[in-house]
Amino acid sequence: MKEQFVTDVINLKSYSISEADKIMLMYSKDKGLIKGIAKGIKKPKSKLGGRMELLVANKMMLNKGRNLDTICQAEALNTFLNLRCDMTKLFYAMYCCEIVTNFGIENDPNSEQIYNLFYSFLEHISQAKTKELVMLFVLKFQLKIMNIAGYSLELDNCVKCLKEPESDSIYFSVEQGGILCENCAKDISKKVKIPFKIKEFLSVLLKEDFSSPTKYDNLVTEKICDVCINLLKNYIEYYSPKKFKTSQILESIK
Repeated sequence: MKEQFVTDVINLKSYSISEADKIMLMYSKDKGLIKGIAKGIKKPKSKLGGRMELLVANKMMLNKGRNLDTICQAEALNTFLNLRCDMTKLFYAMYCCEIVTNFGIENDPNSEQIYNLFYSFLEHISQAKTKELVMLFVLKFQLKIMNIAGYSLELDNCVKCLKEPESDSIYFSVEQGGILCENCAKDISKKVKIPFKIKEFLSVLLKEDFSSPTKYDNLVTEKICDVCINLLKNYIEYYSPKKFKTSQILESIK
């Protein structure tokens, strides 16, 4: 008898392998990245149906295979329906989906943290009423997932001298992984000067729980979020083990 297991997943990608079947790449709550074959998914009477759409959370039963598991049953936990009615939400969700895909691994020891973060992110942007709030949750997700993945930014002290910057002249270095004071920045060629308020804004978002409100929730502007998202996008792409394909999508929603 084949070994079966049940796990909560979020669909990340799909690949057609025949006229009727697809391979699903999913992020699992307790197993990290997993792949499963959805047999007959393209047939009109498929029992799996819309539950195999991308960015859908399912409770799934699979048969364990030697190289590839087989999807037996799927019960939708959340379809994040509002994502599909708003192109801005959908594009940002696709970008964050690629972050999970690129940094996720099989049997990830941080799988529950990443799954819960990604689920919460999709739910929050699905329900967000403004573009500014959507972008704020994207920023929080960028910061949190890099922290879980072991690439947390240093936003309080200079990464070189380890001291708190004494002036408002602060620089951000992708390669150094955080902020630089004015003096230490002189020795670093690739850096970007950032306002002190941006540094404080990102520092607060990094420290607060994802779902916790912050003092910036009603103050943040689209322009500030855009600057910060791109700053973090460059940082994430620098450390990503795979090349990003959704970067151009973000340019289209400005």
